[in-house]
Amino acid sequence: MAQYFEPSTDTDANFANSVAGQTNSFFLPSIYSKKVLNFFRKSSVVEAITNTDYSGEITAYGDSVKIIKEPVISVSDYTRGSDTTATKLTDQETSLVVDSAKAFKFIVDDIETKMSHVNFKEVASSAAAYALKDSYDAAVIATMFAGLSASSPNHVLGADSATDLGAGVFDGSGAADLGSGGSETDPLDLMARMARLLDEQNVPEEGRWFVASPDFYEVLGQSSSKLLSVDFNAGQGSIRNGLVSSGKLRGFDMYKSNNIAATSNAAGKCLAGHISSTATAQTIISTEVLRDPSSFGDIVRGLHVYGAKVLRDEAIVGAFYGID
Repeated sequence: MAQYFEPSTDTDANFANSVAGQTNSFFLPSIYSKKVLNFFRKSSVVEAITNTDYSGEITAYGDSVKIIKEPVISVSDYTRGSDTTATKLTDQETSLVVDSAKAFKFIVDDIETKMSHVNFKEVASSAAAYALKDSYDAAVIATMFAGLSASSPNHVLGADSATDLGAGVFDGSGAADLGSGGSETDPLDLMARMARLLDEQNVPEEGRWFVASPDFYEVLGQSSSKLLSVDFNAGQGSIRNGLVSSGKLRGFDMYKSNNIAATSNAAGKCLAGHISSTATAQTIISTEVLRDPSSFGDIVRGLHVYGAKVLRDEAIVGAFYGID
């Protein structure tokens, strides 16, 4: 633990200066902690709500993964002695392309390396890793919103509008006015509608999730149903993956995220779906340390590439809401 000495401000008359003309001749140690005060970090939910099965198949920026869709087999009536109708199998496919890249770079001066009381390289690397993950999380959530189906099926509830709609209204002319009053939309009812839309598309109940920002959960906690009259996670949740509760609500695993981008007019938006709705793939291409040619220090840099694609738009639902 490094120690630095500062002049004492003690002016007690019982102490005499040993050097003429020097006001303060005594020194007290200032102790610098090796523990770094880390900044607060947003939770990341993407890895919990998307299909990550294809991550191991990419190695570089520009890679693509061909995903074959399951064929649809036709069923026809059959009478004895008649010919049956055959379904010709086709290899319909979709591609998950690794088309996004993010990088970080910082310089650790030799003086910091030799004389600092903390490991700046390690601390900065941790901060850089978080920054990459946070950027990735926000980008994938934005991709999921962009992939919502507005027709056949219509899985967009409400609209990005400053007009708040009343209780039980989920059309496209405004945002659901969240609350527990008679003229407001109970957030539980909104979640129930999202669950029904998934049910109508035969989306499995196992693997369903719901993600919203903190303001949604504030209203949910005030719900007149009193289903959430106790703490969501009872102290068991994890801020790292955004899980709000160890149990399900309306069939959904609930997640909280600050990476849902703000809307233009409505107070907020939320997503619900199945883990198979969106595929993601990511990898760290390179991390390296090299000498900085312009100073006495080490350059630390890294490159992260990823791709995201909504594969099943019938398995994801979005909603806009307002809060008075």
